[in-house]
Amino acid sequence: MVISADTSGLFSLYANDVHTSRLLAWLLSQRQPLVVTSLNQFELCNALQFAECRGAVGPGEAAAFWAEFEADQAAGRIVLQTCNLATVVEEATRLSAAHTLTGGHRSFDILHVAAALTIDAKQFLTFDENQRRLAEAEGLSVPC
Repeated sequence: MVISADTSGLFSLYANDVHTSRLLAWLLSQRQPLVVTSLNQFELCNALQFAECRGAVGPGEAAAFWAEFEADQAAGRIVLQTCNLATVVEEATRLSAAHTLTGGHRSFDILHVAAALTIDAKQFLTFDENQRRLAEAEGLSVPC
């Protein structure tokens, strides 16, 4: 079973916020690695740096958190899944047409759900309630 995540889930995994302990406990109970796409990888890197820029994490912590992410990849706890960007955008376009007028979804939130769907994820980790509704509407389980 493929488990995917959006940036709020990944950020919580590394930046020690209010969701971290619950997310870690759930992930430790799973046998599968967390599957991310290059879109996740890019946005997590940017989110960590942006958090440091804003002072939400301390000086040098963005680099330290990123090193933890890379160590998890090297250990196989996180797997980078290649996906075709054109296919993801096509799926995102479908999701937008089906859900944005009634749900008010942001572009990157739609892209993450679309990417999860294109890699055949069954579970999706997010702490964004609006994105949770979108993922669940598309048949993804949101366990945390």
